[in-house]
Amino acid sequence: MKKKLVSVLMCATMVSALLAGCGSSGSTSTTDTTTPAATTDTATDTKTDTADTKTDEAAGGDMSIYIVSKGFQHQYWQAVLKGAEEAAAELGVTIDFKGPDTESDIAQQVQMLNNALNNKPDAIGLAALDTQACLEGITKAQEAGIPIIGFDSGVPGAPDGAIAANAATDNYAAGELAAEETYKIIKDKIASATDTVRIGVMNQDATSESITNRGSGFIDKMKSLIEADGKTVSIEGHDKWANKVDGANVIIDVAVPAQVTAELSSIDAQNLLNKPDTICIYGSNQHSGEGLINGDANLNKLGTSIVGVAFDSGELIKSAVKSGKLAGAVTQDPVAIGRNVVELAVKAAKGEAVSDVDTGCKWYTADNMDDADIAPNLYD
Repeated sequence: MKKKLVSVLMCATMVSALLAGCGSSGSTSTTDTTTPAATTDTATDTKTDTADTKTDEAAGGDMSIYIVSKGFQHQYWQAVLKGAEEAAAELGVTIDFKGPDTESDIAQQVQMLNNALNNKPDAIGLAALDTQACLEGITKAQEAGIPIIGFDSGVPGAPDGAIAANAATDNYAAGELAAEETYKIIKDKIASATDTVRIGVMNQDATSESITNRGSGFIDKMKSLIEADGKTVSIEGHDKWANKVDGANVIIDVAVPAQVTAELSSIDAQNLLNKPDTICIYGSNQHSGEGLINGDANLNKLGTSIVGVAFDSGELIKSAVKSGKLAGAVTQDPVAIGRNVVELAVKAAKGEAVSDVDTGCKWYTADNMDDADIAPNLYD
């Protein structure tokens, strides 16, 4: 009887062990299907793979991007941050966005770049205040194999190969957009004019690449649009752009102050506003746009006898557009800049080929400046 009882107990123990073994095997199989390895095996479903990869990166924080901007408090940089955060959330990466207190705090930005290197991120986004001051950090990033993506004005003058790509506004194309939209407004005035008419172009300077490109894009496109309608154009006022034509139907008059001061820009504006044949004036950046508005303060010709257009935003320009003193303005797209710097950084960190991206620009007027795709890009 004892032997029989022992045998029964042994059988029961063996059955329990077998059942436990089966349960264990089933559990392991379920776990395996949710691991990254199992997901990788299902390579035929690209959509699923991409979604799984994003989920894994977001959960694990596998990739980190360190972004060093020119500033932080200014609304422009907050818009860049907004775009960067949107892209980071979509791609499942971690970003650390830094910027100095002001755009003159070069030493502070250099320290931020050094901190970025100490954190050993997968990639760095950099809008350099001073490329020479950042050169040591840029070199260290190259040596460490950390790709750098330039953004906003980028990293001009960086060593060859140091910057993988740039996410920035094509300033020449932005100037062309300003001309296209402006021409729609003044086309009939030009067509019906019996005497010469004048279009003023206010440039902050004739050396900065971004500023001169905004001026050149406007001048070249305006000239081609006018000539396409059978009129002749003379470009005057500054040697950089001068192409004088006697007896032309339209004069494009370029004004560049001797020094970059608000007072001199206002004087340039007043000179153009007081010329009897002026029908339109374009300010090619925020400084020039504000100079145009300030120069008109006691003349009150903008929005009445003369069409005013500008570039960038800022409180003064936005107010002038809203009131109708300015017909419109072109703004950069800082949200798109932020998105693109993260997207390019992720690709570069993965070893994928990257190239410069034009982050675009937008034309805004009193009618559309509150639209969802415009308002985030209008900074004070």
